[in-house]
Amino acid sequence: MTYPFNWAKNYPTVRTPVFARNVVSTSQPLAAQAGLRMLLAGGNAVDAAIAAAAAITIVEPVSCGLGSDAFAIVWDGRELHGLNASGTAPAAWDLDYFKRKHGEKMPARGWDTVTIPGVIAGWVALHEKFGKLPFADLMQPAIELAERGYGMTPIVQRKWAAQVPILKDQPGFAEVFMPNGRAPAIGERFVLKGAAATLRRIAESKGRDYYEGETAEKLVAWSNQHGGAMTLADLRGYAPDWCGTIAKDYRGYTLHEIPPNGQGIAALMALGMLSHFDLPNMDPDSAECRHLQIEAMKLAFADVYRWVADIRHMTEVTPEHLLDDGYLKHRASLISRERATDFKHGMPPSGGTIYLSAADESGMMISFIQSNYMGFGSGVVVPEIGVSLQNRGHGFVLDPRHPNCVAPGKRPFQTIIPAFLMKDGKPQMSYGVMGGNMQPQGHMQTLSRMLDAKQHPQAACDAPRWKVHTGLTVDVEDTMEPEVVEALQARGHSVKKINDPYMDFGSGQFIWRLTDDMEDGYVAASDSRRDGSAVGY
Repeated sequence: MTYPFNWAKNYPTVRTPVFARNVVSTSQPLAAQAGLRMLLAGGNAVDAAIAAAAAITIVEPVSCGLGSDAFAIVWDGRELHGLNASGTAPAAWDLDYFKRKHGEKMPARGWDTVTIPGVIAGWVALHEKFGKLPFADLMQPAIELAERGYGMTPIVQRKWAAQVPILKDQPGFAEVFMPNGRAPAIGERFVLKGAAATLRRIAESKGRDYYEGETAEKLVAWSNQHGGAMTLADLRGYAPDWCGTIAKDYRGYTLHEIPPNGQGIAALMALGMLSHFDLPNMDPDSAECRHLQIEAMKLAFADVYRWVADIRHMTEVTPEHLLDDGYLKHRASLISRERATDFKHGMPPSGGTIYLSAADESGMMISFIQSNYMGFGSGVVVPEIGVSLQNRGHGFVLDPRHPNCVAPGKRPFQTIIPAFLMKDGKPQMSYGVMGGNMQPQGHMQTLSRMLDAKQHPQAACDAPRWKVHTGLTVDVEDTMEPEVVEALQARGHSVKKINDPYMDFGSGQFIWRLTDDMEDGYVAASDSRRDGSAVGY
């Protein structure tokens, strides 16, 4: 069998591709093993993903927790399904609420950044539609890890320690995440017994306890005690949304993303612009190729930050407008091959995160992401139940003219995005790259390497990355070639090498289906920028 990759192309890394018929790829090895346990027990890819997602709330709590949000794209063997399990604003949140308490700027941490957590409802929705094993079985690895503890891994420890000075005074944070008054050391055992008890209640009630039982009552009591707005009615009224996907063709493949309120549309827009350039005949590591990609990404972000919001509130400019072929061709024409540009948004014609992936030998594949947003999210933790809460409300704006303005029951603009690649109506790859606004940039960079340069998934994952910042500023990894950095600077880019202890340049997981008949299974890659791994059999 001939595959579309140059297997000889590699970058310095500790990772190699994993070939298997059943595979789980996550940013934390114990979470990957939790998913593999479900596959070995007769479960399917969705069972594996849910088990891995539950486990990773315990072993990588900087990035996600039991108070996170989630999104998923699932190939069930016949069609694609998109799930939006991101949280909505409490009923009390309106412009007056925030202007009275916080002035003209949305807070970044604390209770007034916590939307209704969607992750537990997301797990349940996935299980009800696709699950094979009992839901309680999927929670068992996470319960064991929370109750017995686990050894702290190096990259999680570094990111954990970076958040301690910022969050140590948030309600409940120090009690739960600063044993001995500090972040756990590398290799030190960390126990989260409150979360173990919560996971048992979630397992026994198939998630309902979180939204209407003991866990819900404790969440609301902690909110009341510390000035939050969340109520039992907010929790009971929450439901995830089977939202489908939006898509764009690129080099004979079709990339699918979740519709807004997420930023996945930025990757589709950038690729739509890049389809007007001859990237397959460029060196993917050259300044020329990277310059074009950077400019396309800047154009996409200029529009996304102006127009994208909860899709129910995108009335002036819709996703269809932003993905219009003629509009994207026009936006691509604004790119100079020689000079960097500080782009503004256009007017289309009217008309802190974990990512994981799993696939099984029946052909089922799932692209799944869940997140606290910033490191440890809001910083708010309910100690007795071990629930740390996201800060997705920070994604709202306070401009009443903007479609992303805060309002009761509304979903804020979200950074977390799973991706799924199809070819000729058949599944090809489930993948994602976590890390704030790095996510669509990572989707575009890695996919271009695979489809334009024919690099295999692990090589595409390991290659040096760049990240559009603001204006003409571009952050690059230390491993980027000095001559390329100089050439980008000569084009007018303000290039900076950064040391970001949390978001950095993202972390990707990739599972590529090798043959339609499944005889050859999959090839999987896991990003060396995290502690994770791809495992399979």
